[in-house]
Amino acid sequence: MSSRKRALSSFLSLAALLASFSARAQTAETDVDVELVLAVDASRSMEPFEQKIQRDGYIAAFRRKEVIDAIREGVHGRVAITYVEWAGSTVQRTIVPWTLIDSTESAERLAAALGQPIPSTQSRTSISGAIDYSSTLFDNNGFKGMRKVIDISGDGANNNGRPVAEAREEAVAKGITVNGLPLMTRGDFYSDWAVADLDIYYSNCVIGGPGAFMIPVNSWDQFPEAVRRKLVLELAGKETLPTILIAQNRPEYDCLSGERIWQRRMQDWESR
Repeated sequence: MSSRKRALSSFLSLAALLASFSARAQTAETDVDVELVLAVDASRSMEPFEQKIQRDGYIAAFRRKEVIDAIREGVHGRVAITYVEWAGSTVQRTIVPWTLIDSTESAERLAAALGQPIPSTQSRTSISGAIDYSSTLFDNNGFKGMRKVIDISGDGANNNGRPVAEAREEAVAKGITVNGLPLMTRGDFYSDWAVADLDIYYSNCVIGGPGAFMIPVNSWDQFPEAVRRKLVLELAGKETLPTILIAQNRPEYDCLSGERIWQRRMQDWESR
């Protein structure tokens, strides 16, 4: 073989090797302890001040030492988090894309990103749409988590889109855990639209998967602490929470109660 052919052969071999390295680099995933989607209610029932309380609660939580310690004490010492706001079945907004959190500095960057202006509330309440949308966010996100978790916070039952229990079961079948933060803060103002005992609704119809839990929030002044405690449990799983409610299975529970209330109210409006 001539020197020119040998040089060409070596060049082609090197090019193939570099291409192989490049392909592997493009498909490499960062190992993390948890991939967490924070899916936050932005439906029409959420007043602007309530949305701000939610944002501020998460901002404060990611600046808490307990949350940073929970992340750093994991097997890998890092997690991946994305923050989504949702309303109707086709209304979801990714506010902060997937972000690696492994230090106080990276947690502060996430907190700062949540300080952007808050969009106006929209549409009805589709917890199923939030779960379906959140489930897709794990695909090709650049991370490989030991656990995949969707955390749903909301102040009402599903009344738009497909049945929430169907969406929950499909997510669980993919190895995703769905946790909940039911916001039982509305008092009697929305009593005609609300399901009784939203925490029980979440327990039976929304949360599911290995270790699924929920923490009910009964007043807005409880929200920051509930978020902190929830994140510590989700990110490290080491804190005992007396107020959590583990997923329950009551076959007789009506997971379409939100849809039935909506239909009844619409019929009342039409009959006037």
